[in-house]
This record gives sequence, structure tokens and C-alpha cells, in this order.
Amino acid sequence: MKKIIPIISVVGYSNSGKTTYLEKLIPELSGRGHKVCAIKHDVHGFDIDVPGKDSHRLKESGAHTTIISSPFKIAMIADVEKDMNLSELRDRFITEIDIIITEGYKSDIHPKIEVFRKGIRDELLTKDDNTLFAVAADTETDTTVPVLSINDAKEMADLIEERFL
Repeated sequence: MKKIIPIISVVGYSNSGKTTYLEKLIPELSGRGHKVCAIKHDVHGFDIDVPGKDSHRLKESGAHTTIISSPFKIAMIADVEKDMNLSELRDRFITEIDIIITEGYKSDIHPKIEVFRKGIRDELLTKDDNTLFAVAADTETDTTVPVLSINDAKEMADLIEERFL
């Protein structure tokens, strides 16, 4: 039976430090021997293929999917009909991973960590979200879930290991 890879979304208001926090959390989990997949959600769309390069030329020639492969990394560019949810992405593209950590996907159904900073907003983005399981903050917050330091990802990694790995 195929193991279901757990998914955790890191969410928060704009400029709350989500990426900075992930830059602490991912090495903490990786350093403990876990293979981490990071997914960044971009609602505005993006382009990673460089015009003029062979892979871009092949995609522009009409290929539905192109893959760039080297001994060190692989990238795939594919046309999609819709914005896939996290379960669809996991089930279609992700293997040999222990956990998926995302930035964004605040409306998704998977467990969430909210990054919360004093001075950005007065209340949690996820205050009414029953998928919130922890908050990484630089201040006290009114919530029933654990509130851990935004400056130290060790405690959050402990909590993730305990609940998901």
C-alpha cells in the first residue's frame, strides 16, 4: 500500500515572514533525515523557462510538457487546465518524499502553521480555520493551538515529527 505523504501549509499575511520561517524549518527537518518537498503557490502565474533556451523553444513549438534533466536536478513545464490542489499535486508528481511543506494554500484542507508578526495585523488569518495546528509568532496570540517562537524552528520541527512523521 502506498504511503500518503503528509502536507502542511505555512500561511500568513503578506510580509509576515513565511519564506524566512520556511528557510529555518526546512533545514531543521532535513537535518533530522526527513526528505522535504517545498511547494510555493503563486496565484499570479509564473514562468521559469528562459526565452531562447532549447527547453523554451521546444515548449513554444507546441509540446504539452517539457522536462529538463541533468545529473543534479529535473524541472518539468506542463500545461494544466486548472490550479491543482495539494492532494492532486502530491498524487500526480511527488514521490520519495517524507513530508510536503507549502507556502500559501491558505484555503486548502491540509493542516496549517500560521506565521504571525506583531504589527502586521491584529488577529490571525486562520482564526476561524479548524485546520490550524500551530502558530509561529513573535508575540502572544489568542488561540487554542500551540504558539511557538518565530525565531526558532526546532520546537515546530519537534511538533511536526510528533504529529505527522
